[in-house]
Amino acid sequence: MSWHRPVLAGVLALVALPLGPAPAVGAPVAGTGDPVYPSLGTTAYDALAYDLAFTYRPATRTVDGTTVLTARALTRSADLELDALGLDVHAVRVDGRAAGFRAHEEKLTVRPARPVRAGTVLRVEVEYTADPRATLSHTGWVVTPDGFAVAGQPDGAHTVFPCNDRPGDKARFSIAVTAPDDLLGVANGLLTSTEPHPEGTTTRRYVSREPMATELLQASVGRYTVRERRGPDGLPLRDVVPTARAADLEPALALTPGQLAWAEQHLGRFPFETYGLLPVDTDDPAAFGFTGLETQTLTLYKPNFLRQPEQLIGSHMMHELVHSWFGDSVTPGTWADLWLNEGHADFYGLMYRYERGWPDSGGFTTLTDRMRSVYAQGDRWRHDSGPVASPTAATLFDSQRYTGGALVLFALRERVGPEVFDRIERDFLRRHRHDTATTADYLRTADEVSGQPLSAFLREWLYGERTPPMPGHPDWTVDPVDPGAARETGGVPRGSGTL
Repeated sequence: MSWHRPVLAGVLALVALPLGPAPAVGAPVAGTGDPVYPSLGTTAYDALAYDLAFTYRPATRTVDGTTVLTARALTRSADLELDALGLDVHAVRVDGRAAGFRAHEEKLTVRPARPVRAGTVLRVEVEYTADPRATLSHTGWVVTPDGFAVAGQPDGAHTVFPCNDRPGDKARFSIAVTAPDDLLGVANGLLTSTEPHPEGTTTRRYVSREPMATELLQASVGRYTVRERRGPDGLPLRDVVPTARAADLEPALALTPGQLAWAEQHLGRFPFETYGLLPVDTDDPAAFGFTGLETQTLTLYKPNFLRQPEQLIGSHMMHELVHSWFGDSVTPGTWADLWLNEGHADFYGLMYRYERGWPDSGGFTTLTDRMRSVYAQGDRWRHDSGPVASPTAATLFDSQRYTGGALVLFALRERVGPEVFDRIERDFLRRHRHDTATTADYLRTADEVSGQPLSAFLREWLYGERTPPMPGHPDWTVDPVDPGAARETGGVPRGSGTL
């Protein structure tokens, strides 16, 4: 596709470069080499902040968007590259000046008036329109009867806004949502301003105090009621609930303060300024293929799931809450590190279940019994889904990353004991609070905190083709696997856990 040209002043700026020899200009860095999504994102710049604006048009069911990206260039280049798919881009400006742009594959390549120098802080503004109902190979939009929500994990955020769509580049976010007055616009973080407009719409602006990965964005419009309550130490809790379902969902929403108290006993103080649930007004299985998703400070849910008794939903609610620590505050450096998120969420979700005596679907009532069952399947899961820390795009959300990751943590705790294990967990969270971390970072923390050479032990569990012996349980056995057998999926619905 040809370049979109800016207005005349911008064209002149593009061609009026200094005469004579020019310094060499490098091409934009194509992709980050992520083991799972190597083409997404770039290391040519560091995203510092996103200032997003979404205006919902109910007559057309479309969203007008503006993304203002503030970034520091890390290389010298003629172009800037953002991830973008399915967005109708109208205009691009760099530092207030019109810029050329070209949409291709899943990229938006921007050509500023002059080459970008390394170390420069840039302000890139993109105006566009999106149709949440558009048919794409993958999407971060959740369509609801009266609006939309966002579910960007793992590779859908750039279908909602142009961005550096990789977990390793967290940034500050402010989000403005404009909607008709009979609807409510919400987003991550805390509400900082409300501005009514004469035409019968209102803009609400939200700011996230801590940095966030692109895949954790939440913005939603719908007929909502906001329920507020207090958590431990006065933490403000905000649930955004479909008004027609508010009464039915209240018993589930009221569980959060107690769940937070339990989680803080194990993981330390809650890392964000607020927490709450967003049950969007749909139970359409095609709307999104998961039960809950840990969008930062405002967890997305299917409402009918939350209408069940506590013993059927409490473990999963803990799973999503634990993501506030593992996944949101400490974000995986690459998608190969997903087990750090999902393994920890399943591990603590299961602990929470069995402490309360709630049997799971397999009839297990203790963590040890459940882990013995998972252990028996270890070689089959490695055969079907690869080692725990070696996913592909096709196996990223298989059970191996969830309960398989929990099995690794169980093995570590059996090896070092509960007290040392808890110190490893807390120190890892402290070291990487509101940052990113890799599997290597976790192994380094385990070695240093325990004073033991645990890296080789953990690498065998995380990367080995066969399931290692379980410490303290020499009688545990692994079911045999026929190497020639067809691979079977160990998959679970995205973001749902295996609790």
